[in-house]
Amino acid sequence: MNKARRIAALPCGRRTKWVVIVFWIMLLAALGPLAGKLNDAEKNDASTWLPGNAESTKVLDLAKTFESSDTVPAVVVYERPSGITQADRAKAAGDVRAFTGVHGVSGQVLGPVPARDGKALQVIVPIVPGDGGWATIGQVVDDVRKIARSGAAGLEVHVTGPAGIAADSGEAFKGIDGTLLYSTVAVVVVILLLTYRSPTLWLLPVLSAGVALSSAQAVVYLLAKYAGLTVNAQSAGILTVLVFGAGTDYALLLVARYREELRRHEDRHEAMAIALHRAGPAIIASAATVAVGMLCLLAAEMNSTKGLGPVSASGIVVGLLAMITLLPALLVIVGRWVFWPVRPKYGSPEPAERGLWARVGRGVARRPRAVWLVTAVVLGAMSLGLADLKAEGLANKDSFIGKPDSVVGEEVLARHFPAGVGQPVVVIAKASAAEQVRDAFARTPGIAAVTPPVVKGGYAYLQGTLDDAPDSKAAKATVDRVRAAVHRVPGADAVVGGGTAINLDAQRAARHDSNLIIPLVLVVVFVILALLLRALVAPLVLIATVVLSFTAALGFSALVFDHLFGFAGADASFPLFVFVFLVALGIDYNIFLMTRVREEAERLGSRRGALVGLAATGNVITSAGVVLAGTFAVLATLPVVAFAEIGFAVAFGVLLDTIIVRSVLVTALNLDLGRWMWWPSRLCGKRDLPVADDLQPKEPALVS
Repeated sequence: MNKARRIAALPCGRRTKWVVIVFWIMLLAALGPLAGKLNDAEKNDASTWLPGNAESTKVLDLAKTFESSDTVPAVVVYERPSGITQADRAKAAGDVRAFTGVHGVSGQVLGPVPARDGKALQVIVPIVPGDGGWATIGQVVDDVRKIARSGAAGLEVHVTGPAGIAADSGEAFKGIDGTLLYSTVAVVVVILLLTYRSPTLWLLPVLSAGVALSSAQAVVYLLAKYAGLTVNAQSAGILTVLVFGAGTDYALLLVARYREELRRHEDRHEAMAIALHRAGPAIIASAATVAVGMLCLLAAEMNSTKGLGPVSASGIVVGLLAMITLLPALLVIVGRWVFWPVRPKYGSPEPAERGLWARVGRGVARRPRAVWLVTAVVLGAMSLGLADLKAEGLANKDSFIGKPDSVVGEEVLARHFPAGVGQPVVVIAKASAAEQVRDAFARTPGIAAVTPPVVKGGYAYLQGTLDDAPDSKAAKATVDRVRAAVHRVPGADAVVGGGTAINLDAQRAARHDSNLIIPLVLVVVFVILALLLRALVAPLVLIATVVLSFTAALGFSALVFDHLFGFAGADASFPLFVFVFLVALGIDYNIFLMTRVREEAERLGSRRGALVGLAATGNVITSAGVVLAGTFAVLATLPVVAFAEIGFAVAFGVLLDTIIVRSVLVTALNLDLGRWMWWPSRLCGKRDLPVADDLQPKEPALVS
């Protein structure tokens, strides 16, 4: 037995399998308690999401001199369409006094301020969440809302502003970990039951994925606590989906290969050792592609995007380790009966030889060039939907599926007050230039009013009220005009921030990240594929097909979002996230297919190897794609538009890549290019059988 075979045999040896089980039990005992602390390590405030060099980030740092950096204002708006009464004013004034006693409210409560039309009042409540983050903001907003609505006597009351929006966001994400986990497990169990047609086999992959998730969450918690990794609700949610989805994919490939080897080897330990030896390189290469692709996100400017890279890579690596050590040990311990009722008997024929994918391969082989040309044209047509994609950020009112109280409150504020009330533009400049900066600030079109400068520590702090809604394009254009105006004041060193500026800087950083990271991921994937397949043409072809699959999925998704779901647009980082997930994960299936095709081409020739490789891997790759699509589709059940869009686009893209791109397009290209697919490796010099010979009804045994 060579060295690689000996290493592959370690997790499934007669004695070493027990060592593996004990190792994972001890690891779970040590790391399990830490996994539950991941929520405590999440940071969802703006300063941890933004790039450090953004102007709005500098404002957040400088603002600590003037106010608590954690202050988040809530805007309480009272409305009576028939006109505010004296009793309404007295009620609002009483509420102001009550708000100051709410735990978490810190500083002066401003108001009540009457609207010019006499139909509304507003109160601004400063909230300091401390270490509690969203959870504390949500609790304080609930307390404020209860006070304001108590004894309202027909007065409509809403809580909006940054704190109100944060509270509704927190409510939307409430229980996200449990919801995603249980939904993901349910999806995986159902698909595995349908795939394996066994009431018992699904338990082992799910158990292994559960152990991997708990371990990965603990690792991410340690990185967040001791290495400064930024973790937020988005990356924590994606971690759950990714570990279960990708981990189950690796399990499907390994179990399928193990079942093949059980038909050829009487000893299950030997069968698993060979299965690991043969399938291991493809699984490891797939995981490496995903992990390295995710780590490319470290080049991002956005801290939230940068943090997602190590979070996802950690999940993939831990999932890989569980699936190539824990799962093989469990499988050889339980024996063949776990496949009941269709147990693979020693010497029985391999059913994939004449299955669906063998027939698909023979159909494609009749006219491979026509097949890949037509498929490419159809995918190109779907890509035209990209013209409908509006990935320029979402306004608050468009960010939720439904209409929470904060969105209703924004609409009420806009009817009666300047739209930017409660979310001012903030300017900080040298105190010596305070008046010149204030004049330039106040003269800027789109600014309704500017406060007198507050001077402290050599700096002046000013706030300006926007004419337009803070999350609108017009407001962002106003921020650009303010920046241009105050930057021209000599010696002021003025910087402009606030909620609108934060959104604008985040949008621009996301665009920069897409332009940088997408080419970087493609280069990394090409290098990994070239090393794995020992060829240059095949990696280029595979990357081209995955990119085409990505643009088709994004184009189709844009049409669905616009014309079916009625979404107003997409987050600026949406294309990048979908690209990274689809390319890094989508290339998995091409790796699963092409490593098997190369293995078969060694003995059968390139064209025959393409058909046999498709027949052997078709069922498992399709099942893996359905599992991954199902797990990402779970994201679409959350009442947040950004998650719903990522979930739908990735799920659709994975299915498109699995069923059409991998089985039809790649197979057709394999058949058309033949041995040239493997240039410049020695396979390029191996003579192919004529295509007509590939279509003979007899199938060779799928032995390796």
